[in-house]
Order: sequence, then C-alpha cells, then structure tokens
Amino acid sequence: VTNLPSQQTAGHKGGRSCIRYRCGLTNTIQDVLNQRPGWVEVKDDGEWDLNWCDVGWLRENFDHSYMEEHVRICHFRNHYELTRKNLMVKNLKRYRKTLEREAGRLEASKCDFFPCTFVLPSEYHIFVEEFKRSPGSTWIMKPVSVYSSDGSRSEEQKDEAQVESYVAQRYIENPYLIAGRKFDLRVYVLVTSYIALKAWLYRDGFARFSNTRFSLSSIDDQYVHLTNVAVQKTSPDYDPEKGCKWQMQQLRQYLTAKHGFETVQTLFKEIDNIFIRSLLSVQKTIINDKHCFELYGYDILLDQDLKPWLIEVNASPSLTASSQEDYDLKYRLLEDTLHIVDMEGRLTGKEKRVGVFDLMWNDGPVHMDVGLEALGSSCLVANTHLGCVNDRQKQLQQLLKPFPGQKRT
Repeated sequence: VTNLPSQQTAGHKGGRSCIRYRCGLTNTIQDVLNQRPGWVEVKDDGEWDLNWCDVGWLRENFDHSYMEEHVRICHFRNHYELTRKNLMVKNLKRYRKTLEREAGRLEASKCDFFPCTFVLPSEYHIFVEEFKRSPGSTWIMKPVSVYSSDGSRSEEQKDEAQVESYVAQRYIENPYLIAGRKFDLRVYVLVTSYIALKAWLYRDGFARFSNTRFSLSSIDDQYVHLTNVAVQKTSPDYDPEKGCKWQMQQLRQYLTAKHGFETVQTLFKEIDNIFIRSLLSVQKTIINDKHCFELYGYDILLDQDLKPWLIEVNASPSLTASSQEDYDLKYRLLEDTLHIVDMEGRLTGKEKRVGVFDLMWNDGPVHMDVGLEALGSSCLVANTHLGCVNDRQKQLQQLLKPFPGQKRT
C-alpha cells in the first residue's frame, strides 16, 4: 500500500512544502541540504523524499526499496557502466562499431576521443601485440575501479572472477602544457533521464595542474604526471593557498588569447561531443528509472594539438573543497543540481537554463533561443557555454518562484 504524503509534506503544483532528505556524505552537499528552506534531515531508517547516498548504500539497498512517485535518489542503479574504466571503454568501442555499421566511418570517427585501451588480463594477448607494434610508447596501468575507504570491494568487483582487473592505456605523451605543467579538466554533467536522454552541462569547472614541470624522463614522478589534488597536496612544496587549480573561465580566456576565438570554440565543441557520445554509448545499457539522477565528474585531457581526450568519468566526483573558491563552486553546483531535480515543483520542465546549468541534450541536441536573422544565417547554435560568463543570481531570481512561505529577494 502506498503511503500518501501527509498534509505537512503535501505541496502545491506538484511540489512539496516540507522535504525530508537523507545524506550519506559529510561534505559540501550536507551544507547545501541543511540550508535549503523547508528541507528536514532524517536519520537512519526514517522515510525520505530525496536520498543523497554513496554508491555503497545504493548497492546494498536500492533493489529492496519501494519508492513513491515523487522520491529521488542521486545515482542510477548501474552507473558503473559509464564510470568504471573497463566498462566505459567496452561501451564506447561497441557504440563506435554500431555507428560505423549504421552511419559510416566519418560518423564513427567522432568517437575517437579515448586513448587506446585494453582490459587486463582478458585482453592481454592483443595488448602485447599492440605493445610490440609501437616500441617506445608509454602505457599507464590503472585499476578498473577503486576500493572504498574501508577496503571493501565494490559490487562490480565482486561480480568479477577473483583475478584483479586493470586497464592498460596508451599514455598521452604530448599533453598541452601551461607554464611547463600538465593539467586536466574537471567538468560536471547532470543526467536526469536516460530514456529519453536529458543532460545538463555546468558552465563552471576547473583545470587541475600538476605541481611540477612536465617531463617524460621523470616517468616515475607522480607529481609530474598525476593531476589529482589528493596526490598533489602531498608534494613537499605544495602551497594550499595557491593550490593547483584554475577556474574554467580563466582557462578559456587564456586559450582564446593564445589561439584565437574560433580555434577555442572548435575545441569546446569537441569537448561537448565527448559528453554526448559517452552518454549515448551507455543509453541502452543504463537501467533508466524516473527516481534517479546522476551528477558526473568528467576528466578531460588536452594534447598539444588542442585535441581533447576522455580520461574517465566519476559517479561520485569529490565534493570536498580544497579552498574557499572551490567550496563556493561546489556549493553553487549542488544547489543548482537540486534546483533541476526540483522537489519543490517550481519549474515548468521547459527550461533550457537553470542557474549555471545549460540543457545540452533533450532527446536530441538543444539549441540556443537566438533569432536566426540575428545570426545572419540559418545555422543553429548549441546551448552549451562551458567556461563562459554567467549571471547566475539574476537568472535564478527570474526563473524560480520563491519557496513556500519565503519572500522573493
């Protein structure tokens, strides 16, 4: 029997005036949920309307949970089809083959954005053949997924044979450098549905720099080759105030000044292509569920030719801040995610922008609302603005009705 919401929790126009949330994390998301008007935290086995859980909770509880129509949870059941390195590559390879068969080689070549990768031990023999064909190349070995902090194995790892799986990936030896340092990009994509696919791109993100100048001769120095903040902050000369991050807007301005507007616009279109193609590659594999949404953290690397490469996708991107600026970015990111999930029922469902998120795919590409005569041609402009200026506060004030009982500021 469905438990209908009580008068206290029933809202108007499909929204709810009191929203109960459960949160399994103790970082920025906890602050965002705590400070949201009309939201109340429930502990342990209390009934909830929104659950911001870790993937461990999902694994243990999802299949045994009955969820009412309005309830939302922050992961898709088999998110690992995109976020586990071996499965991501398998799905991308299969998608590329399908494209080649159905649309030809040119279309399939739009998926050539991930480095040559083999799963070990299952593809060991073909890896050895490739290794012999390209003497002198550098390869990087990575576990297909990481252990949780308590050392337990993930469900996906348990499903495997006892042999530990790794991916061997051709190392990108010619990364784009700024001041002699390697960096990668962290970009956020929110998916609210896979059937039909609905995906939002966050305008803000950041570049993460290594603390040490790049050189292939020091291949064993993790501070040169790994850009993760978790690694870099253990470097003896790491400065926590200075950090190793640039905001996406700063990076886009730097690249535009150096290479020109059109070159950089082409680069960012190619980055958009990575998001869309990777999501389409798992669209038929992910178990779609109207209760689920997912905030992905994409890691992109640029090479010297300004070609973007997909390194990996994270289902649980770090929400712990490394500085005040980082905290502010993640706070806004999570706040806007909740605006789109819209437990309060304040959106129409036709929005193309919410805060710093732009709708980039809605069962097909989304285009900007620009008069064609203003463009001087009939071309359609993609509704993506990664690294562009945003007037978030003004846009949200125009878009969102006040929370119940709250005066508009």
